[in-house]
Amino acid sequence: MTLKDLKDVTYYDLNNEINIPVNNQIPLNKDQEALAAFLEQNVEPNTMKFDSLKARFDYLREHDYLETPAIDKYDFSFIEKLYDYLRSQDFHFKTFMAAYKFYAQYALKTDDGDYYLENFIDRVAMNALYFADGNEDLAMDLADEIVHQRYQPATPSFLNAGRARRGELISCFLIQSTDDMNSIGRTINSALQLSRIGGGVGINLSNLRGAGDPIKHIDGAASGVVPVMKLLEDSFSYSNQLGQRQGAGVVYLSVFHPDIIAFLSAKKENADEKIRLKTLSLGVTVPDKFYELIKADADMYLFSPYGVEREYGVPFSYVDITKEYDNMVKNPNIRKTKIKARDLENEISKLQQESGYPYVVNIDTANRENPIDGKIVMSNLCSEVMQVQTPSLIDDQQQYEKLGTDISCNLGSTNIVNLMTSPDFGHSVEAMVRALTFVTDHSNVDVVPSIQKGNRQAHTIGLGAMGLHAFFAKNQMEYGSKEAVDFTNIYFLLLNYWTLKASNEIARERHETFVNFEKSKYADGSYFDKYTTQDWQPKYDKTAALFDGIFIPTKADWEALKEAVMRDGLYHQNRMAVAPNGSISYINDTTASLHPIINRVEERQEKKIGKIYYPAPYLSNDTINYYKSAYDTDMRKVIDVYAAAQQHVDQGMSLTLFMRSTIPAGLYEWKDGRTDKMTTRDLNILRNYAYRKGIKSIYYIRTFTDDDGEVGVNECESCVI
Repeated sequence: MTLKDLKDVTYYDLNNEINIPVNNQIPLNKDQEALAAFLEQNVEPNTMKFDSLKARFDYLREHDYLETPAIDKYDFSFIEKLYDYLRSQDFHFKTFMAAYKFYAQYALKTDDGDYYLENFIDRVAMNALYFADGNEDLAMDLADEIVHQRYQPATPSFLNAGRARRGELISCFLIQSTDDMNSIGRTINSALQLSRIGGGVGINLSNLRGAGDPIKHIDGAASGVVPVMKLLEDSFSYSNQLGQRQGAGVVYLSVFHPDIIAFLSAKKENADEKIRLKTLSLGVTVPDKFYELIKADADMYLFSPYGVEREYGVPFSYVDITKEYDNMVKNPNIRKTKIKARDLENEISKLQQESGYPYVVNIDTANRENPIDGKIVMSNLCSEVMQVQTPSLIDDQQQYEKLGTDISCNLGSTNIVNLMTSPDFGHSVEAMVRALTFVTDHSNVDVVPSIQKGNRQAHTIGLGAMGLHAFFAKNQMEYGSKEAVDFTNIYFLLLNYWTLKASNEIARERHETFVNFEKSKYADGSYFDKYTTQDWQPKYDKTAALFDGIFIPTKADWEALKEAVMRDGLYHQNRMAVAPNGSISYINDTTASLHPIINRVEERQEKKIGKIYYPAPYLSNDTINYYKSAYDTDMRKVIDVYAAAQQHVDQGMSLTLFMRSTIPAGLYEWKDGRTDKMTTRDLNILRNYAYRKGIKSIYYIRTFTDDDGEVGVNECESCVI
C-alpha cells in the first residue's frame, strides 16, 4: 500500500463522529480514536524505513532531497545527539487534525508521492539544524523550542528548511508604485516574480494619478487605478507556482484618493465584468483626518495625486494629509472632488458586509507609534506588517535611476500556552529571534532589487503569537475580561522586552545595526519613555499568579536596556507582528492568533477529503463555558485584547472582526429598539472604536449569515503563518 492506494481507512469516519453528540456530550474520545487510526493506517505503513539515521541522511543526499551544504556544517555525531534528545522528549500529536495537517501539508514525501520521508521529529531537526547555521548550541535550543511547540516558524520557513528543492523562506512582500508608466510596468513585473517564488504580495497604488488626471505631452486623461488593478489580478492568476497555489495579492489605496469609490466598487458582486476583481484583495489607508470629518458629519475632498506630487515634490503617500488637508483644500493647483465623509464610510461598510473587504489601515496611528525614521505607507496581505518604505525612480529602460526600499516579511509565532511553561522565557525568545534572523540574513530576492535592498538594510523580523483563547480557556478566564486584557498586556510586554534584548545582543556581537538606527527613537532613548516612567506589572491577583516565577522587568530593567540599546544599537529595524495563523495552529494543537474560536468543534472543508472536525484545545467540562464563539462575542472585547497587545508591538496585528447577519439580543447596546440585522452602522461604530483604542489595522470582516454561510473567509495560505 502507498499513499495513492489508501483503502478501508476508518479515521475520517471516526473523526466525523465527533459531530454526533452522545448523551448531550461531545464524544472527544472519537478524535483520539481517529488519531490512532490515522497513524496506524496511513502514516506507519507509508513511511519509508531506514536501517539507521545515517542511512536515512545518505538516502536524502543521494536523491537530492537534502540541502547538503547546510547539514555539512555539523559533524554527524552531533546530528545523532540532536536526534537522541528529540526522541527522548516523547512528542505526540494531540489531535487527528494536527497529525493530518502535518502529514498532508508539511511532511517531505518521495517524488512520486507514494511515501513519507519524515515525521514531525525529522522536520523539527531539519528546522533546528538549518536555522542554527552550524551553531550547535543554538541548534539544541531551537530543537527544544520547536519540539515543545513553544515556537512555530512561519509556514514557508517550517516547510522549506533544509530541502534541496524548496521555495522561499519568506511569508510575503510589500511593494509600491509611483505615478509613471515605468514604475507601473516594473510593479507588474515585480508582482509576477514575487508570486512565482511564493508568498502574498501587497501593492500600494495610492501614488497613481486618478481617472481624468492629465497625462504629460498627450492631449488626454489618465484611466486611474482600476485598470492597473485588473492587470495585477491577471498577473497573480498567471504566476501561480505552476498551478500549485493561487497567486495572492492585495492593493492599497488612500481614502483621499479620487478613485476610491471606483476602487471599492470593483469588488462588488454586481460590478461590471470589465472592472470586477474576483481574487485580488483590497485595503484602504485611513488618516486621522477621515475620522475627524466623519465625526463632524462634514464634506471631504479627494485629492489628485498628480497635483499633490507637483505641489509637494513627493509621491502622494508621503504627504501628511491630516496635517496638510486644509492647505490642500485651499490650493487651486490641486484638482479635487467633494463627497460626504459619512457616505464613503457607509460604502466601506457595505462592501465589508458583502465581501469582508476592504482591510483598513489606520495609517496615522501606525506612523505615530513608529519608532523608525521614515514613513509607513501601506501593509501586507494580512495587514500586520508595517515598515517604512522609500520610493524608487525607474527610467525608460526599466532600470532603477534611484533604488528605494521595499519589504519582505520573515515571520514566526510563539505558542502562548507552551511558552508560559518555558523554563526560561527570555532564553526561549532569544532562540526564536536568532532563528528569524537567519531567515532575513539568507533571503535572496534579487528579482526585485528594492526588496533586496530593504531586507539587507533593515534585517526585519516579525515574532507574534497564537493560542490566546486556548490559554484563557485552559486557565478559566473569559475572553475580554479585565484579567484577560491584563494578561495580554504583560505577555506582549515580555515579548517586546526580550526581542529588544536579543536584537541588542546580536548588534553587539556583530558590531552592526540596521541602517539609520541613529535616526530612530531607539537611538535617542525616547522609545523607552513609557516603560521607564511607570511600572508595568499585573493589575490583578489572577494575572500575577499566571506569571508566578516569570521575570517581569521593572523600570530599572527598562532603563538598563535603554542604555544598552543607545550604546550598542539594535540589529533589527522591526521585531514583532501578529499574523492571523492558519493550518500551522492546528499542528500546534492551539487556537489561531489572538482572536476567539469560531466553534467549540470546528468544521473544516478539506480539498478532496470532505469535512474534518477539530475540537477546541483543552476542551472539557471545565473549559467549555470559556469557549464562546467569536460570532457571539462583543467585538469591543476583541478590540480591547488586541489593543492591550498593540501598545507593545512595533508593527501591526491581523485583527479580524466577527459578525452575524442577525445579531444576538443584548450584544450591542446601540441595537436596543432597532433592527437585529447587522447594518453599516454597526461596522462604523466598531471601526471607530478600534481607531480610538489605538488599533493600527483591521483585517477581514467575517460575517456568519442566516443560512449558515460565511462571508469574508478567503485567507492567504502563505501569509497566515
